[in-house]
Amino acid sequence: MKDNHELSLAMQRVDKALTAMRSGNPQPYIDCWVNSPDATLFGAWGPMEHGVKAVTDTFQWVGSRFTGGHTDVEHTVVAQSGDLAYTVGFERGPASVANGPSKEMVIRVTHIYRRSGDDWKLVHRHADFPPPDQRKPSQ
Repeated sequence: MKDNHELSLAMQRVDKALTAMRSGNPQPYIDCWVNSPDATLFGAWGPMEHGVKAVTDTFQWVGSRFTGGHTDVEHTVVAQSGDLAYTVGFERGPASVANGPSKEMVIRVTHIYRRSGDDWKLVHRHADFPPPDQRKPSQ
């Protein structure tokens, strides 16, 4: 099915762009986004942005903090209906933040894609650092 193929290609571009982001280059990730006032971000470091300029400015700031990293993306859930799709999963990999030592970073992420012509673009990202599972006894 063409929709699934195009969505897969868009997801592959995003996955590759996330490694560029963790290496200090946010532009490939920015290029994966819709140019729309309804773009939104609930970022892992706290920013909540609305509108393509605010989202882009935040990605430029985030990218400026990273060096020497890469990202392995795990898509736990992928679903598509009509002109919208979403992925839920994890981004894992080492990165140096603000010139600190390289450390493993795990981020829990939901992306929402919207069809734009024959392509799919990101319209929303919600990311956080996974909290401990409260159902498990603390040690």
